[in-house]
Amino acid sequence: MIATFEEAGLRFRYPDNWQLQREDTEEGWSVLVQSPGTAFVLISVREDMPSAEDMAETALTALREEYPDLEADECADTLAGQPAVGHDIRFFSLDLTNTAWTRSFYGERGTFLVLCQLTDLELETNEPVLRAICASLEVDAE
Repeated sequence: MIATFEEAGLRFRYPDNWQLQREDTEEGWSVLVQSPGTAFVLISVREDMPSAEDMAETALTALREEYPDLEADECADTLAGQPAVGHDIRFFSLDLTNTAWTRSFYGERGTFLVLCQLTDLELETNEPVLRAICASLEVDAE
């Protein structure tokens, strides 16, 4: 079955057997959707409107601190109907290859950052699910 998250002008669909956790932050809020395995998507909203490029670079820097040997390619595409920038990322953790991608874009209510991550053992099963979650993202205009 499919569940829907809808709050503060953001909507997306996700599998109802994945766990969702929302958290307020000083700058806005975030929501984490975790698969039964290790795959997850984290969506952060910064209401103070930093640049999309800064959001993507900050996420990459944080990942690089954790995984210094990661490889990253810059990307630009569309998410939630908005131009988005970010990175396609590969790194090793616990002897597993991991794939991640970030995309950041502007909405009326803030700057959004989407981070998806999974081990390559889950690529076949969970990458299409993460891509579907991203494809279902909608951001309302105020």
